[in-house]
This record gives sequence, structure tokens and C-alpha cells, in this order.
Amino acid sequence: MRAVFFDIDNTLYSYDIGNQAGMEALEDYAVHALKVSPEEFHQAFRQAVTVMKERIGCDCAATHNRLIRIQCILEILKKPLYPHAKMMYHRYWDNLIGVSQPEEGVRELFLALKAKGIGIGIGTDMTAYIQYQKLEKLGLAPYVDWIVTSEEAGAEKPSERFYRLCAQKAGGDPKECIFVGDSLKKDVIGSSRYGFVGVWYHKNPTEEEAAAYPVITSFSDCIQGDVIRFGEKIIL
Repeated sequence: MRAVFFDIDNTLYSYDIGNQAGMEALEDYAVHALKVSPEEFHQAFRQAVTVMKERIGCDCAATHNRLIRIQCILEILKKPLYPHAKMMYHRYWDNLIGVSQPEEGVRELFLALKAKGIGIGIGTDMTAYIQYQKLEKLGLAPYVDWIVTSEEAGAEKPSERFYRLCAQKAGGDPKECIFVGDSLKKDVIGSSRYGFVGVWYHKNPTEEEAAAYPVITSFSDCIQGDVIRFGEKIIL
């Protein structure tokens, strides 16, 4: 194998834990600075997600842009954009990134891949700047050779355009690339459709799921002496 690509969110760290911290910080800001109830804030948040999709009109990285989402929330709540939009944006991401920790064993796996001369790529649906910040906080940035975001690709996973760019950056045939992620649809089936070896990061797969797809339940288990395993059959 020439390269292993990894998704970031809920793969290299727990997005769910981070998002909870970010949302709690936004709710606190809304209550104390905007003088709205938690219920009003969350209703506006849900409405803003719908408004953004309608305005943007396509499934692309802009739908993840928290500054635009917060702008929509403030418009819905009829609150001033300044100074609140930027303050809320930083409040969300600072808290999300602040609590984020790498999944157990992932740094050791990156080091093992490097030792074997295998390139490490990132393939993620999100805006580039925030993903760079996450990789830095997780301590993984120095090991990454290539990054593909849906912002750069102009399309989200599982589009061919996205995976074609991953393979192009790795400089090889997709069949020489592994793609690891938590989304069965986007990361595993999606990458496999375009020639990659899709591997599912899933901590509690059923027996049927584990039999149907290469599965990683723990990054620590990937390293077995001098051998790196991705599931039962993929051995590097």
C-alpha cells in the first residue's frame, strides 16, 4: 500500500464529545449575552441548518461553516451580527477543540505507518482551516502528508471528485490506498466504489458488520509487533 487516508471527525477524535462542549458554550452565550432562552436558541439553531441548506443549494463544505450558521441564528433571533457572530464562532470552536483528544493508539499507528514508508492522508468533509486546527490540537499534524477537504475538492464524500483528488495527491492508483472512517456510507462504501480499500472505524460492530467490511475497533489493535493490521485480512 502506498497511502492510508483517515477521516477526522469521530475517527481520529470524538466529535460528539467536542460538539457537546461547543453547543453548551453557545447556549450559555445565548442566554447571557443575547438574553434568549435555551429553547429559543436551539429552535433557531435547527431552523438555521435548514435555511443554510436552502440558501447554499448543494451538499458542500459551506453547509458546515459555523460562522454562516451563527449568522443565520442571529438573523432568526433578530439580534445584531456585531459583535456576536465572531464571538459565538470562536466560543464554539475553542470549546470543541479544547476538549478534543486523539483516539487511543492513533498516534502510535501514524508512527508505525511512517516507519514503513507509507504516506498518511486526511480526507474530510469540512472547511480546511478548522480541520488544520484539530490536527494540531490532536498532535497529529506533523505526520500528515496530504489533506483533502470537501472545501478544496468542491464536493463532499462520497463523491468521485473527492476521492479522485485523494488518489491524485497520493500519486498512485486508488487500489494502493486505504481509506479509514466512521461513516459506512461515506468513508467505507464510498471510497470502495472508486477503488480504495475502505475500512470502517467502528468500536462496537455486530458480527454481521464485522464480516461484511474490514473493521477497526481500536487503533491500538492495528499494531501487532512489526505488522500493521486493518481488519482481519489487510496486513501491512
